[in-house]
Amino acid sequence: MDCKNTIKQRLKEHIEVLQLIENDDLLQQKINQAVSTIIQCFRAGNKVYFCGNGGSAADAQHLAAEFSGKFYMDREVLPAEALHCNTSYVTAVANDYSFDIIYSRLISGMGKTGDVLIGLSTSGNSSNILKAFDACKEKGITAIAFTGETGGKMAGNADILLNVPSRNTPRIQEGHITIGHIICELVEADIFSK
Repeated sequence: MDCKNTIKQRLKEHIEVLQLIENDDLLQQKINQAVSTIIQCFRAGNKVYFCGNGGSAADAQHLAAEFSGKFYMDREVLPAEALHCNTSYVTAVANDYSFDIIYSRLISGMGKTGDVLIGLSTSGNSSNILKAFDACKEKGITAIAFTGETGGKMAGNADILLNVPSRNTPRIQEGHITIGHIICELVEADIFSK
């Protein structure tokens, strides 16, 4: 295996995806829409929830922590949490009911009108996130999807679709974190600007 060429190729792929995002005016408009929606949510005293599976669960937890901890500024907490962090809950509901409802059950029980749910799925087809988005519609919660190029089933199910222009899972996840960090920065700056 030629490590040097693999490293260069992966970095090239990463840069190409970021350049596609940089040149996609519609995607940037949707990012701005997500920023405005999240600002409105926090200003109204509501919460932002995150969910995902596997690596996307890790990214969801990472981005929730940027809001509830801090990003660039020392400031008050922004109420955000990743819905999979209670492993006792996740394993009990998955075992007793179905893994497909682990997120929708929480949204139905805890979500309030005006909240936001951000679901991360590289395929856009994660059934547990799709069911959570259905619960959002019933509760008046805005559903934001972070997906890959096609958006999958979430393309017709989310209120705001942030679809990274790639079909390569690691590159999509890298795009999700980049877009998520941009959103965190802009939200934090708007809410806590002096």
